[in-house]
Amino acid sequence: MKLYVADAFTTRRFSGNQAGVALLGGDPFPEEGLMRALAGELKHSETAFVRQTGERAFHIRYFTPAEEVDLCGHATIASFTVLRDTGAIGPGDYALHTRSGDLTIQVGADSVWMDMAPPTDGRGFSEKEQAELYAAYGLSLADRPDGLEAQAVSTGLLDILLPVKDLDALERAVQNEGEVTRLSEHYGVVGVHMFCAGTADATAHCRNFAPLYAIPEEAATGTSNGALTYYLFRRGLVAAGADNRFVQGEKMGKPSEILSRLTEAEGGVKVQVGGRAVLTLRCELL
Repeated sequence: MKLYVADAFTTRRFSGNQAGVALLGGDPFPEEGLMRALAGELKHSETAFVRQTGERAFHIRYFTPAEEVDLCGHATIASFTVLRDTGAIGPGDYALHTRSGDLTIQVGADSVWMDMAPPTDGRGFSEKEQAELYAAYGLSLADRPDGLEAQAVSTGLLDILLPVKDLDALERAVQNEGEVTRLSEHYGVVGVHMFCAGTADATAHCRNFAPLYAIPEEAATGTSNGALTYYLFRRGLVAAGADNRFVQGEKMGKPSEILSRLTEAEGGVKVQVGGRAVLTLRCELL
């Protein structure tokens, strides 16, 4: 098993969002306990275990330090960057099987784009429930922008999208980890994706919190920004066919750039998330 660490959604080492990548070649997945233990040892928010199942086909399983998750955007971008940069694959389209479904990955010379799972709306929240969500970050309903409300949305993983009215509120937010863990468990979500939309330099600036999965805050989240793309499209704030840019990780000192596209097709829409990554570490498991 060859192990790598890559910084995803960035072009600078030690920025963006780090992911562990374990390349298995055509070997079967290791015992689940070993994969979980290795993810805990690496201590990144997710570690991807990558198995090649065909000439242009792969199967990935994703582990946080706590447990397995269905899909992880930044670890997928990292995985296919590692495959390309180590010479295992070249540019082109690849099939990827995950617990969230079967996806198409587009590998370019300097970027990777991935399909998200079909977008779905989860539950909305009452005024009382929204007040509780904002209070878990030391904020109040006065920090909510006009015309936008909290909504659970999934493009592979279900998150609560929590809008704030300005960058000051995004900066001021301080998470009560115990309360956010309780709320995440109560609502059956991975975590909370807080965002300020319509800034001068980006589609949105974001922060992501998933303490239920041992991730207090994450520097870049592909699935959450895929969900946010759908949320904003449904409200007329992004256009079909446009490239969108999300900035995340600034509060952590790891600024990241996540790109997305939404296209309309008969019977629904398709969301893609893309970005670049750089390798920072490689080794072999003895």
